[in-house]
Amino acid sequence: MVSVRLPDGSVRQYDQSVTVADVAASIGAGLAKAALAGVVDGVMVDTSYLIEKDVSLEIVTEKDPRGLEVIRHSTAHLLAYAVKALFPEAQVTIGPVIEDGFYYDFAYKRPFTLDDLAVIEKKMLELSKQNIEVTQRVISRDDAISYFKGLGEVYKAELVEAIPQGEAIKLYSEGDFTDLCRGPHVPSTGKLKHFKLMKVAGAYWRGDSKNEMLQRIYGTAWAKKEDLDAYLFRLEEAEKRDHRKLAKQHDLFHLQDEAPGMVFWHPKGWALWQNVEQYLRNRLSLAGYKEIRTPQVMDRTLWEQSGHWQNYRDNMFTTESEKRDYAIKPMNCPGHIQVFNQGLRSYRDLPLRYAEFGACHRNEPSGSLHGIMRVRGFVQDDAHIFCTENQVIEEAKAFNLLAMSVYQDFGFNDVAIKLSLRPEKRAGSDEVWDKAEQGLRDALTACGLEWEELPGEGAFYGPKIEYHIKDAIGRSWQCGTLQLDFVLPERLKAEYVADDNSRQRPVMLHRAIVGSLERFLGILIEQHAASFPFWLAPVKAVVLNITDKQADYAKSVVSQLQEAGFSVESDLRNEKITYKIREHSLNRLPFILVVGDKEMEQGKVAVRNRKGEDLGQLDLASLIDLFNQAVADRS
Repeated sequence: MVSVRLPDGSVRQYDQSVTVADVAASIGAGLAKAALAGVVDGVMVDTSYLIEKDVSLEIVTEKDPRGLEVIRHSTAHLLAYAVKALFPEAQVTIGPVIEDGFYYDFAYKRPFTLDDLAVIEKKMLELSKQNIEVTQRVISRDDAISYFKGLGEVYKAELVEAIPQGEAIKLYSEGDFTDLCRGPHVPSTGKLKHFKLMKVAGAYWRGDSKNEMLQRIYGTAWAKKEDLDAYLFRLEEAEKRDHRKLAKQHDLFHLQDEAPGMVFWHPKGWALWQNVEQYLRNRLSLAGYKEIRTPQVMDRTLWEQSGHWQNYRDNMFTTESEKRDYAIKPMNCPGHIQVFNQGLRSYRDLPLRYAEFGACHRNEPSGSLHGIMRVRGFVQDDAHIFCTENQVIEEAKAFNLLAMSVYQDFGFNDVAIKLSLRPEKRAGSDEVWDKAEQGLRDALTACGLEWEELPGEGAFYGPKIEYHIKDAIGRSWQCGTLQLDFVLPERLKAEYVADDNSRQRPVMLHRAIVGSLERFLGILIEQHAASFPFWLAPVKAVVLNITDKQADYAKSVVSQLQEAGFSVESDLRNEKITYKIREHSLNRLPFILVVGDKEMEQGKVAVRNRKGEDLGQLDLASLIDLFNQAVADRS
């Protein structure tokens, strides 16, 4: 007798051993058809897995996120099956699941082309329609090596040779294709219907540049057609919104090889930057933060005391002068403690909130650089709160309210919270980390938030709360952080005088709302597709004259609007007004202001908004009121 406990607490009993598929069938035909895999006593298995003792069981379907992973993993193998069928001389290597899809690496005598991808994808669809059963067998390590060497699959044989002696080897077969894999896989190829091959790229065998170059085919796979269509639409939108393309079109910034990972800001881009920075500066001031400035370059000894030299050295730019080693700061925290340490602090001074728009530099690998989303030189809206343990929860609550309000003002209303826990390489004792992690959990609970925990993702000096914002096309970006740190105040000897006259270490909260301003601006450019809301737009409006007769009046309008605090430009070229309107409409400015004889005589302007709507004629006072209201509304 075998007892199987299901997630709802019910127990099903069977007279003999049963497979996961048998249990699904005994529950109902619909579940039997939908089953992709099972979870037996917490372990993912194939539906063919034989249950021979009492277990707990979950049936995994496409509605379960784990089911989507099985679909993607199985589709990677379907890709390899199709490639081998079409190009028998190609050798297969590895094919893992990645975010939103999968890839598979191949060794082949010539580069695969986009035309090849179309043929491969067509073959995959044929194999899917055949609904070929996927079977698994277990063989010895030596037999597996012999098997793959016999097929001429030297990469697979090398993978098996790296597996410890005595460990069982799983092989999965579908039709005449067999692959090495831990599984699980879908029961048949008919479960794989909604996929698309995306691109080909180069990849070194085992990620080592000393090894031979392989060809990596990327694909995506989904449980439903509408999910695949939605993903492809997001990609299409992302391509249109690429901040690098939009920056070139709208003259915002550029990057060049002489300064990899560093940004050259153009006037309009820098105006956008200033709008964001000044907004943040005002919000921080109202929230009780005091702005400071700390050095870019500091002696190695300070970085050793803080632990950055030991834990972060590979990411730091260093230099030497007069036989002293220095590092360009990768973060602002040690400098802020130096400011805190000047003078004797009392418990009455706490909480003390220091803010800095601090320029940092990190030696990111050149291959990871991406526009202004991933750079080597960047500015953070950084701040550090020095407080007592009793003040941590209130400070965390205040920061959470501030961060959420800022995200709303920028148009981000969907924010996910994640808690990154201790990494393997870290400073401080387990006892200190236990206290820090629990402190952040308590803070999140006090804020009434739900969160996901990410083991191993914290900074070396403390755990952190992460704020992930979702943009207009559904992509998630990690921006804000709140880190609770008992380690750095201890290492850098920060202290205050408590109410009993004893010397105590403050708790240090590291916090940022947008994080890297460069990255956040890249997100904003793509969020709005460079059609910025009025309050953010680097140029609010352009004034166009119909004939040369109105040129001086147009200049006067520009001057008055600039005196009122608005960045406004003019276009006085001797071109047809329809041509100028069409050209500036493509620039996505919030307003186009047209002046002709009638407007000049009445002291007014004809107003068109970005949507092309005619708002009629307004005098300058009314127009300034309209602009001020748009700023106040963050519209």
